[in-house]
Amino acid sequence: MRRILVSAMLVVLPLAAVAQPYTAVNRLKVVPLTAAGDFEVIENYGEGPRGIWCAAASYARDRLGAGGPAELYVKSSRGRSVSGLGRTSVVFTLNRSDLLVAPSKSYSISVNQPGLSLPVGHAVQFCQDYIIPTHIF
Repeated sequence: MRRILVSAMLVVLPLAAVAQPYTAVNRLKVVPLTAAGDFEVIENYGEGPRGIWCAAASYARDRLGAGGPAELYVKSSRGRSVSGLGRTSVVFTLNRSDLLVAPSKSYSISVNQPGLSLPVGHAVQFCQDYIIPTHIF
């Protein structure tokens, strides 16, 4: 019986680790949704669009291996969480073909319109707002 229990734990624990949400530098949770690379950023801590794009870009870079020039798209604008882990979220994708609307660019930073895109390298720069320089102390 003990052997079966240990074997079951060895199978389940790695799967549980994969299902854990990613925590960005600004403490927002990012939850993978599909194997194709769709994911959602759970809104929290009063973060606005810059914080949401930061979390999405850092997840795309750190977990999905996206480079700086890769385009990050808003698949579903700010709304009810798809994963159920939060109240409000934004769904992102790296796959242009997954969009239900034509991709677009904007001069303002927003998460309220599906299809909006930013390069990962641009969006990850918003994470600099959360890094405290240590050389000034």
